[in-house]
Amino acid sequence: MTKHKNKRSQEKPVRLLLLGLAGLGVLIMMLLQGTDITLFSPKGLIAGEEHRLTLLIVAVLLVIAVPTLSLLYFFAWKYRESNEKATYDDHTRHGNFFVFSVWAIPTVFMLVLASIMWPAAHKLAPKMAIAANAKPITIQVVAMRWKWLFIYPEQNIATINFVQVPVGTPVQFELTADETPMSSFWIPHLGGQLYAMTGHQNQLNLIADVPGDYAGRSAEINGAGFAGMTFVARASSQQGFDEWVQGVKSSPDVLTADVYGELLKPSQNNPAAFYSQAQPDLYANLLIKYSGSHGGHTEHE
Repeated sequence: MTKHKNKRSQEKPVRLLLLGLAGLGVLIMMLLQGTDITLFSPKGLIAGEEHRLTLLIVAVLLVIAVPTLSLLYFFAWKYRESNEKATYDDHTRHGNFFVFSVWAIPTVFMLVLASIMWPAAHKLAPKMAIAANAKPITIQVVAMRWKWLFIYPEQNIATINFVQVPVGTPVQFELTADETPMSSFWIPHLGGQLYAMTGHQNQLNLIADVPGDYAGRSAEINGAGFAGMTFVARASSQQGFDEWVQGVKSSPDVLTADVYGELLKPSQNNPAAFYSQAQPDLYANLLIKYSGSHGGHTEHE
């Protein structure tokens, strides 16, 4: 009778733990219901591929983790101090098959992960051009303290903390920075982040598949104004994009060298601004500005 009582008392914490985990899972599902979780809501080709890759890797890792953790807790429970039936001999020698399994199983999973990640890393490389029917557009991005400047060289317009692109059109972002610590350009709904650094030009290729307004930000803590270093990335139809460009061209503001000098001064929580014209050589001069200090590393070198 006493043994049965002890057994029930030992099983009670396990049941409470399982019940608690189930309740936590239900609570998380209720809290997340109707919420736009960026990781699970890709709006572009690159973000979609990254989403599928993430789920695949998590599934492979769970195949490793679940049996491993289950065995860990099983052995801890079986060889507990109160279990007099279980015996353990620390002088027991393991056979060759056991030693081989200990090394072979992790090696197989490592090879599986490598076979998945190696081609994916090349396919999703930020500089890799995106194949599409539409002609790609180029947007030059300058990270400042603490704002984002977007220059459209083909349209000859510029914006602050706002960028608009047409749906289904590949966009090549050319990233650099000016008088600011290293910043991380990131539009989570469209793809991964890439660094913007002074004296360097990085390329990030993205494409939007669904119209909408998406949050952009700096994923790298870079000073006092980091929290406000955000922007809106709007994906619209081609017609909507063309109309927006014409609307920006009607703005009385022009991005000259003097205006750029004012923008370069540190400021926080900057509202969106639009410039009907941008000095043509502004971005090129910015790269030349740091060519002596960092060796001028650019993608077009």
